[in-house]
Amino acid sequence: MGLGGYSGGARTLEESPTWALASVCFTLIAISLLIEHIIKLFSKLLRRHQKRALHKALENVKSELMLMGFLSLLLTAGQGIIADICVPRSLNDSWHPCKADYRQVVKRRGLANQGLAISKCKSKNMDPFLSYDSLHQLHIFIFTLAVFHVLYCLITMVLSKLKMKIWKSWENEAKTAEYQFSHDPNRFRLARSTTFIRRHLGFWSESPILIWVVCFFRQFVGSVPKIDFLTLRHGFIMAHLAPQSSAKFDFQRYIRRSLEEDFKDVVGISPALWLLAVLFLLFNTHGWYSYLWLPFIPLIIILLVGAKLQVVIIKMAMQVVGHGDVIKGDPIVQPTDELFWFKRPHLILHLIHFSLFQNAFQLAFFSWSWFEFGYPSCFLKRIEDIIIRIILGILVQFLCSYVTLPLYALVTQMGSNMKPAIFTERVEAALRKWHQSARKRFTENHRRSVSLSLSTTPRTSFFSPSNSLKHDQSYTDNNIILSLRNSNISIDLESKEHHHISLEELKEAVTHTSTVQSQRVHSHSIG
Repeated sequence: MGLGGYSGGARTLEESPTWALASVCFTLIAISLLIEHIIKLFSKLLRRHQKRALHKALENVKSELMLMGFLSLLLTAGQGIIADICVPRSLNDSWHPCKADYRQVVKRRGLANQGLAISKCKSKNMDPFLSYDSLHQLHIFIFTLAVFHVLYCLITMVLSKLKMKIWKSWENEAKTAEYQFSHDPNRFRLARSTTFIRRHLGFWSESPILIWVVCFFRQFVGSVPKIDFLTLRHGFIMAHLAPQSSAKFDFQRYIRRSLEEDFKDVVGISPALWLLAVLFLLFNTHGWYSYLWLPFIPLIIILLVGAKLQVVIIKMAMQVVGHGDVIKGDPIVQPTDELFWFKRPHLILHLIHFSLFQNAFQLAFFSWSWFEFGYPSCFLKRIEDIIIRIILGILVQFLCSYVTLPLYALVTQMGSNMKPAIFTERVEAALRKWHQSARKRFTENHRRSVSLSLSTTPRTSFFSPSNSLKHDQSYTDNNIILSLRNSNISIDLESKEHHHISLEELKEAVTHTSTVQSQRVHSHSIG
């Protein structure tokens, strides 16, 4: 081939025009910088609105994208080494996703695409471990999985927020004087005459099998009616707060913040999920028919989780009736972990997380196989397969995001423990600031003598977050903390550990803060 000519084969960079190389590099760099700028703007927006949980979720998404970028980089750098690995043909003829007659067609097509390229494994009567074409297709699959993972995270959060917006009007109604008057806490009522008990107890509630059947279908129609929301709200306040907090505590905001805290776990991909993804690829072999039953796994799990959450509500209604036929005020449900699987409400979140990842993985694999191999192919044999996969993917995403995840955020508040989302972002930031200051002062004063430490350092500067809270708390936050009952609260004071803070300590700090603020206001008014 001459220096100025082109033989028609594959060209290297030495034989490619510089304007083509520069154009491709410029386009890729511009797209990458644009995506990075959008992520930074979104991150600044979350920090400006003090959405710490969502900001952590965004950081998790960035970490997963970086991990996939490393996978792509390692795949590109090591493709020559991988393609040069030779294995016996008998070993390479096993565990194929396609049957033998289809593999012959694919093999002839691959040889035609590669031209006269001959692997060194041919001379050894062996086959390459993975060909260059296979590595390139795997590269595209990793990119497709990253795109679907990000899209699914965004869709999940948007649909969940839309569902929880409906609850805002119910929350506002519960704070009105008319609602407080119509739900007099001193009025005696028959338990079975209340709307909540009538909805959840019937002839079918006597049979465990019928309970599950009713709960299975109930999640499709009115999974969270207003009476359930208001009753669970009332039960949460009576269990964890003072009764007079009903008109001030924003239960809907608390649930929304709890969901945001859980969302940062949902968007991540744990090593266990990566292992499952590898197993899905491994067992996608001819004869296992995994393309028929794998897409149904997320749907089955989501339906079971949704039914279980409905069963928890019914069991709470049964507990109310079990305490007596006559109740005072509204039905008071008792939050407890005993109603959940293995007494672990958080286990449900792991199942939801697995279902979302598995659904995203299946749709990514479906889109990649259609793009790479077209229809019909080894992975898409019939039009019925395409229709079923698309319908299942959309159905699972809608059920999980709009029905199951908001229902989980509501029902799991009926556990024995209260989540740290009870505090606003400013209060949590103040507590973390106080914790760091206390540890720093303790370390400094530990070097001094005990007598000097006791004589120079007031107790409140060591063990009270009042100095940090007095500039960061609102009147509503003060009232909520002062009305907290004995509950277990785990607050993320540092990035890698959770610390338990006693309610007495918080109440003492808030009381001191309120006193200081009142004195300041009084002194300013006199001056």
